[in-house]
Amino acid sequence: MSARTGEVVRDTTRSERFWNWLGAVPHWIYFTPLRADPPLWHDVVVWLSAACIVSAVTGIAIGILRIRLRRRFRNGSVTPYTGWMAWHHIAGLVGGFFVLTWIVSGWLSMNPNRWFERNPVDAAAMARYTGGDVSTFPWPPATPPAGEDDAAPREVLLQWFDGRPLLQLRDAKARVRVVDAASGAPAAIAREDIVRAAARLRPGATVSEAVLQTAYDFHWYGHHRERVLPVWRLAFDDPARTRLYIDPANGQLAGSSDRNARLRRWLFNAAHSLDFPWLIQYRPAWDLVVWLLSIVGAVASASGVVIGWRRPRPRSRSPTVALVRRLPQRSS
Repeated sequence: MSARTGEVVRDTTRSERFWNWLGAVPHWIYFTPLRADPPLWHDVVVWLSAACIVSAVTGIAIGILRIRLRRRFRNGSVTPYTGWMAWHHIAGLVGGFFVLTWIVSGWLSMNPNRWFERNPVDAAAMARYTGGDVSTFPWPPATPPAGEDDAAPREVLLQWFDGRPLLQLRDAKARVRVVDAASGAPAAIAREDIVRAAARLRPGATVSEAVLQTAYDFHWYGHHRERVLPVWRLAFDDPARTRLYIDPANGQLAGSSDRNARLRRWLFNAAHSLDFPWLIQYRPAWDLVVWLLSIVGAVASASGVVIGWRRPRPRSRSPTVALVRRLPQRSS
């Protein structure tokens, strides 16, 4: 809970914390002493990922060299190994490409060498866009429209758009209404208003496209977060090919992307989280694919651990061999 506002920042249960320690903490290496030093944590993840990439590439190469699909081995198998080695060989080949792309995409998500630097909207540009720096918010504002039961406003947010003070009202069912803060009348924001104001967010660039997007696409979708729909998508002709997403109800900037962000969407979100449109639109299909790939990865990992555990152990010698080695050698 926030010490300044009293707002609930995070709530967790014992079950959530338990599964977090089994999932999120080892997955992102979120151990508190390490996470307390962000540069160190970043370097640890980057170098561990690089080592895993080398391991995955060499493993796939060896696995391909040792597989026989046509001229099989004497026992009719495609692999020369048995037991855990065979499980590791086959599971590694089946899931090896996924494991490699998963590791590489996770490595790229850490932005090594700053390859995917974004061009965010700065505070000065946002102030010009909202226009809140040129006048004061009317106080007290207009009385918000009343409602009955669940339709009554439970939360009020003060917002600015193009110099206009607005009130965003949220009821008990999270339904949102936006009204003019001075008059209390429903706010109406036209396309021309948004295009004119958005030009201030990218000085020197012009809006080449303004489309009211009513459905998710490759770059604006709500798989892991809630996304506004419908939304105005504005494309600019600047070198970064910036796209801005603006909420038509209140004119607030809902998101942005540039050429690097869209490339990262395919190299990370698609390759690492499997955020392909034809999978996330049919959620059972996404779950099934993730479960199958996770099972294959678990088999490959578990078999690798068993093999690695057994390898360093000294092999026991048979009594016959030990006896022969202890017998004195006759001179010829």
